[in-house]
Amino acid sequence: MNWERRKKVICKELMGWNPDIICLQEVDRYYELSDILVKAGYAGSYKRRTGDAADGCAMFWKADEFRLLEGQSIEFKEFGLRDNVAQLSVFEMRKDESRRLLVGNIHVLYNPSRGDVKLGQIRFLLLRAQILSAKWGDAPLVLAGDFNSTPQSAIYKFLSSSKLNILFYDRRDLSGQKSCHPAQVLGLKKEVSSPFIIMNGLLENCWTDREVEVATGDAGCHVLVHPLKLSSSYAAVKGSRKTRGSNGEPLATSYHSKFLGTVDYLWYSDGLVPTKVLDIIPFDTLHSTGSLPCKNIGSDHLALVSEFAFTSRTEEGNNTTTAAFSGVAAPASKEQNDLLVMDSC
Repeated sequence: MNWERRKKVICKELMGWNPDIICLQEVDRYYELSDILVKAGYAGSYKRRTGDAADGCAMFWKADEFRLLEGQSIEFKEFGLRDNVAQLSVFEMRKDESRRLLVGNIHVLYNPSRGDVKLGQIRFLLLRAQILSAKWGDAPLVLAGDFNSTPQSAIYKFLSSSKLNILFYDRRDLSGQKSCHPAQVLGLKKEVSSPFIIMNGLLENCWTDREVEVATGDAGCHVLVHPLKLSSSYAAVKGSRKTRGSNGEPLATSYHSKFLGTVDYLWYSDGLVPTKVLDIIPFDTLHSTGSLPCKNIGSDHLALVSEFAFTSRTEEGNNTTTAAFSGVAAPASKEQNDLLVMDSC
């Protein structure tokens, strides 16, 4: 599918769902998209990957709804963590200046064997997010992106449980991606990623000191911890058995010749609650396309869309929900292009 066709699909979907905040990965046509979105009332920011890659991460937000208070970008190469990049943006709602929101956008390294680098990138992003949130009054967080890790993986466990002893896992299979090949799918409703293997005892021989340092930041530290108490919006909002796995995550968010499975997520922290999510295409329908992109979907990833509300603490300690914003989108994309895709093929 040529770029002009894909650009039309991008614009149709973005305008149709009218999200407040959009996060995109693998963007190499940022200014073409920006020209269109600015006319529709959005402001945007872009961070290109370092090295020879021509793509990067992009974030757009409705300029009449949100005011950008601070924006940061991360070049992981500065910390010996490859050429991937990430964005962090703190927003204030124009209609209620007491409401602030931190949004992160990341494209984690793809290489299935380098779980140490993946963890290192995620670890560093979460650390920077924690510091930035504290600076702006403990602003709640939405973290969007392509994490290149499946829901059954050790990396997913780290994000969702806030703790991981890396020596219980083989560094070469921390992401779970190696089990998600289309040729290995035996049934359309089967969860396409095999569980990661936990072996008895510590797998110290699978980790060099350098790999431990990359993953945790300290060659002598084997337990990775983050304090953000993250949850996945899709796991939190019930969906159809045709689209979700046993843990509530989509059965697949990406489909191409080398991969069929879920690697994209919308994580959120305390202070927010997901009220709705856009369910993905039923797995059998997605599988019947033969791979993505196709006629009506211009990416090899499906978009994730969630509506969030702020929560406030009552005197009794219960949470009261106040609707605040909707349509945070985290579409990952096929090489060189990005889009928000909601319709089945």
